[in-house]
Amino acid sequence: MINAPLVVPEVIQGISLLLLFVAMEQFIGWPQGRGMLTIWIGHVMLCMSYVAIIVQSRVKELNRSLEEAAMDLGARPLKVFFVITLPLISQALVSGWLLSFTLSLDDLVLTAFLSGPGSSTLPLVVFSRVRLGLNPEMNALATLFILVVSVAVIAANYYMRASERKREREMQMAFQQG
Repeated sequence: MINAPLVVPEVIQGISLLLLFVAMEQFIGWPQGRGMLTIWIGHVMLCMSYVAIIVQSRVKELNRSLEEAAMDLGARPLKVFFVITLPLISQALVSGWLLSFTLSLDDLVLTAFLSGPGSSTLPLVVFSRVRLGLNPEMNALATLFILVVSVAVIAANYYMRASERKREREMQMAFQQG
């Protein structure tokens, strides 16, 4: 069931969730109207399968002997998770977050079904303004997005290179001492 949102079209997901939220509001009174909460639930449902697949592929490649060794040395399961497992899957979690953020930011169909009269997200605003013709605000928004993504990529690249150089220096020092 976690992989179902990967193959079900977004229109079907949007209609299904809309009908679910309307029925729940009639029967139990929650959620009252559609808005940011319903959009959030829909986007979590959509993106959860992508993140689960990325993290699952990383967990399958983990070396279980590291966790077993930590437990043999007396570490509790919660400490093993936070000290051993979480750092090993952190790249997959970050990748899943970036992918889900991108999918969520790009999703117009699901948001259109789940948004109420008082709520509007950036994709809905951009879509409604672009239909009327290009204007300087949309050009400025696109420029800001490109600038932010470029700065983030350059900063991440700088950080990765610096940590790689540091690791190489530490390995050389350890080799010389040993």
